[in-house]
Amino acid sequence: MELYQLRSFVAVAEAGHLTRAAEKLHVSQPAVSAQIKALEDELDLALFERTPSGMVLTAAGERLLVDAEKVLAAAQAMRTEAKALKGEVAGKVRVGTMSDPAFIRIGEFLSATVERYPLLQLELHHEITGAAFAKVHDGELDASFYYGEIEHPDVARLRLRESTYRVAAPAAWSGRVVDADWSAIAQQPWVITPSISTHQKLVRALFDKHGIEPTKVVEADQESVIANLVVSGVGLSLIREDLALAKEAAGEVCLWRDVRLETTLWFIYLLARKDDPVIRALLGVLRDTWKLGQEPAGQAAREISLHR
Repeated sequence: MELYQLRSFVAVAEAGHLTRAAEKLHVSQPAVSAQIKALEDELDLALFERTPSGMVLTAAGERLLVDAEKVLAAAQAMRTEAKALKGEVAGKVRVGTMSDPAFIRIGEFLSATVERYPLLQLELHHEITGAAFAKVHDGELDASFYYGEIEHPDVARLRLRESTYRVAAPAAWSGRVVDADWSAIAQQPWVITPSISTHQKLVRALFDKHGIEPTKVVEADQESVIANLVVSGVGLSLIREDLALAKEAAGEVCLWRDVRLETTLWFIYLLARKDDPVIRALLGVLRDTWKLGQEPAGQAAREISLHR
């Protein structure tokens, strides 16, 4: 029995489909299928039922999935302990970033990390919030900046700052926007982000409580692009308050009412890696960069949201 077979077992169980599991693992579908077959042969048990819509765990598969997850977690813990015994923070670390480098202080973070840990190779990946969360959860990213709710108990977080969003419209639309009610605002053209992003979730939350849905005209995946589209007269959107106020002062946008949506910027990582020297090193740099002070051991890891 090999660890890669257990990873395939867990991936297929989570995805419910061989193709999606193969994409997640970055291997071919036949390879995943062969690994599942080999594991079933070794255990002399059927782990899945093959159906036209995908793969469904058998009763035995459901029970053994728990054991497989424990074995993989133990293997990760062993790797973490080995790194700690070596006494150095080294190797490649993949960190997810967002579209506004200044807002997340990425320059200060990188500079301090490189100076303090010269053997650490930082690899940055720009991601939409929802994709970043999924990649951290699936192990494709070691950590990431993220804003919004934390929707899985396996993901730990360090709070960095609060953030407020305002409803902004092109300055030329002031006459039809400033005194508009919720229904009229929803009927205006809106610029929003893909469904997996926190930005769209904020837009949806804004209107859901009024039982209406905004009219989408354009979808963009970066907040800087969204702000430019609003200024250019394409439609309304949510813009971070500091940027919205600056653009309002410059005569580029108008703000609708005193509506504010609050969210939080986090640095997220897997709870199972809370003692990993690399993760601990990154958290230490972040606390210094953001002047957060030192928390008791494990405090950040315990700060888990159980909202579903």
